[in-house]
Amino acid sequence: MATSTLTGQVQEGGQARERRMAQNLYSPRVRLGNWNEDIYLEEELMKDFLEKREKGQLLIQRNRRLKENLLRPVILNSSTVFKILSNQVEDRNAMGQVLRYGQNFCLAITGGFEGKMLYLSSDHRTLLKSSKRSWLQEVYLTDEVSYLNCWQAAFLDPQLRLEYEGYPIPANAKVIINHCHTNRGLAAHRHLFLSTYFGKEAEVAAHTHLDSHRVEKPRNHWMLVTGNPRKDLSTMLDLPKPPAEDSRALEQATKALEQAVDPGVQ
Repeated sequence: MATSTLTGQVQEGGQARERRMAQNLYSPRVRLGNWNEDIYLEEELMKDFLEKREKGQLLIQRNRRLKENLLRPVILNSSTVFKILSNQVEDRNAMGQVLRYGQNFCLAITGGFEGKMLYLSSDHRTLLKSSKRSWLQEVYLTDEVSYLNCWQAAFLDPQLRLEYEGYPIPANAKVIINHCHTNRGLAAHRHLFLSTYFGKEAEVAAHTHLDSHRVEKPRNHWMLVTGNPRKDLSTMLDLPKPPAEDSRALEQATKALEQAVDPGVQ
């Protein structure tokens, strides 16, 4: 066995010496090896590259188009923000009516190059399906219409939640948004970030974060913000406070300060 291995090594060494001697004997213009196949391969690669470049199929071209579409300036309107829609599975006649506490609704946005309607959805967490950073219940966008798209808004104070059931939800007020199928609260994890084309964005998952008093934490607080008809402001939250409210707050603060200095002041 050792003799055959040694013989093979000697033969390989002899072949390598012969190749080196052949390279030294031939001039640089003499082609060695599979030179014809190498030339054809280079030509095919160049043809494929030029064809993809003409059609705009190169990876760098696709990335450039994607960034141009994602980073182009847009004006906030019904196609660039989430819209509140009625649950098309259960109640298709609720469109245009006032949204109420405990009523099923969908959150949808028009996305992608095709302009499809995408619905905010969620489902139970599994070993293969969960949020990327917190490993909690995943929230995602889909164009499928199903019960997994349904959400409900609850009053912020849990002690008054039953009393407000069925009442209209005021705009620009904090609410709790729960997923109907899993009964998990929509949560924003501002301490966990995901890298996207827009930079770092906070993770959104479905999980109810409760404090020691069994009350939802600020991670589960949301606000249904209405648009502002003015051109210079995007939402009603950007509006400055009316002068009457500012003066009233100033009067109350001044009165509290006077009472603290002199308890006899009314």
